Amino acid sequence: MAQYDQPIIIKKVKKAAHAHHGGAWKIAYADFVTAMMAFFLLLWLISMTTPEQKEGLADYFAPPNVAPTTSGSGGMLGGTAMDTSGAKMAGSSMAANQDATNAPASMTAGAEDKGTGGNEGETGATDTASGVAEREMKAVRDQVFHSAAASIRQAWQALPDISEMSDNLLVEETDEGLNIQIIDQEGTPMFPEGSKYPTEQARQAIAVLGPILQKLSNQITISGHTAAGGTYANPRYGSWELSSDRANVVRALLGEFGLSDDKVTSVSGRASADPFFPNDPYQAANERIKIVVLNQAPPVPPDMGL
Repeated sequence: MAQYDQPIIIKKVKKAAHAHHGGAWKIAYADFVTAMMAFFLLLWLISMTTPEQKEGLADYFAPPNVAPTTSGSGGMLGGTAMDTSGAKMAGSSMAANQDATNAPASMTAGAEDKGTGGNEGETGATDTASGVAEREMKAVRDQVFHSAAASIRQAWQALPDISEMSDNLLVEETDEGLNIQIIDQEGTPMFPEGSKYPTEQARQAIAVLGPILQKLSNQITISGHTAAGGTYANPRYGSWELSSDRANVVRALLGEFGLSDDKVTSVSGRASADPFFPNDPYQAANERIKIVVLNQAPPVPPDMGL
């Protein structure tokens, strides 16, 4: 029984925690991954650039004392920009830039122009004040014609009755001026056969032109045209008489809707002498009325020239 009186000893072992090692390795690993990504990105960029662009990049980080060109494009990338295939942009190459010079077209200076005080070289005298004024006036006329053409098209589109004959109405800006043509098409004539009076649809299309043309300061010509091969019952009344009468009826119709007589400088009949399609003078489109707003300054009154 004595052995049961021996005391029981219980050992409690406290396990000490390991020392904290920190997260420095994570930062180092992140730096390594970032560096690798930057390295592969650099390799990709190098593979996508041309030799000229590589030379431009090298010059940017180690610029030479003198630019390789005289055109001002000898700096970074040598006048080219990023992107011809994918990440490069089309630009002039360094070889093309090196050929460019700042020299004028004519290196030979001529005699002094007494009228303007400038030098007259091989290309002619320097611009005079009258030349500059003429260009400015032309720009103004072009803008006026452009606005007038837009107004005419808008006025025609606002007429629902003539929507089916939109192909018969033409407006274009030419060197001669603003050409307005009302032409025949197969199945949609502008004038009944042999008649000098337009159809109702053609009459509406002509009527809206009056107020628009009246606002312009330019002179206007009106000409009538017929197709070749027409037959006329009266031997004394042919294509010349018919085309002249049609042009005059159009003039009267424009005057009825606002165009004053002093705006019209000529009314003529051209018969089939000036076809719309020279290679096919018998085509229906050669039958037409042509209104031209002349590309000329308005006449100066006699008392203004003194």
